[in-house]
Amino acid sequence: MATKNRFSSKPKSSLIPWLGIAAIVILFDQITKITIQRTFSYAQEMVITSYFNLVLAYNKGAAFSFLSDQGGWQRYFFTAIALAAAGYIIYLLKKHAGQRMFCWALSLILGGALGNAIDRLFYGHVVDFLDFHWKSWGHFPAFNIADSAICIGAALFIIDELRRVNK
Repeated sequence: MATKNRFSSKPKSSLIPWLGIAAIVILFDQITKITIQRTFSYAQEMVITSYFNLVLAYNKGAAFSFLSDQGGWQRYFFTAIALAAAGYIIYLLKKHAGQRMFCWALSLILGGALGNAIDRLFYGHVVDFLDFHWKSWGHFPAFNIADSAICIGAALFIIDELRRVNK
């Protein structure tokens, strides 16, 4: 019968919690997208505040609708990038499972990337619905929960790197 080495200096960290965070992001992202698609017609808006609307929008491109006016190849290109990134992120999560902020960042980015990849695979576009705007500035491009998770993850990644460099 095998026994655990209680005196091992190597920290025991699992990949499971980090994949769980990514799964929660994907679940929340997909539930909100399904809800907005069942509630709204394409381009329909609901004013929530003077600076925020809900709107059903489709993005066939990448961030800020980059390459959205192309012939359709971008759907597969951005899906492939998301899946390749997911594979690399899972490798990094496994390798650095004990680094909490780094893994939080990667988990959020992983969940966001896969949430948007699911949209591209099933719908041919990403479903966006969060619309912020200011009178003097105009509308910020609509986005979704997956996009938010990616941005928060990127911010955590930068903070983690800055903390590591300043040690």
